[in-house]
Amino acid sequence: MVALGQVSGFFSAMASCVLVVHALFILWVVFGAVIARHRPVLRWIHIASLVWGILFELFPWPCPLTLLENWLEVQAGITPYQGSFLVHYLDKLVYPEISVTALTIAGVTICVANLLIYGRTLGHYLRSQHSQ
Repeated sequence: MVALGQVSGFFSAMASCVLVVHALFILWVVFGAVIARHRPVLRWIHIASLVWGILFELFPWPCPLTLLENWLEVQAGITPYQGSFLVHYLDKLVYPEISVTALTIAGVTICVANLLIYGRTLGHYLRSQHSQ
């Protein structure tokens, strides 16, 4: 028979794993262009991730990873946080006095900057192909 503490510990550990995946996804969105630079498949995955990040920052849609983390925390007997992942963790850890609006603007700006870099790279590529 499985003890309640073991089940609670399992769900708590799974919530922590989702938290790590969530943080890694955010790092991928911010810095993925460096990794994807000479890898076309990763470049398209990164562009899709950027669009995803912009949409979920601008619209009031709940992030699936946040929903999963909250569900796992409830299963573990932990009161889940309210609001977005960025506001909950980054606001408390990195920017304790930053507003939600400023955090959203920063996130979208980073994503758009990445997309502009991709657009510039595509422009250079198209010009070089045209001149050959």
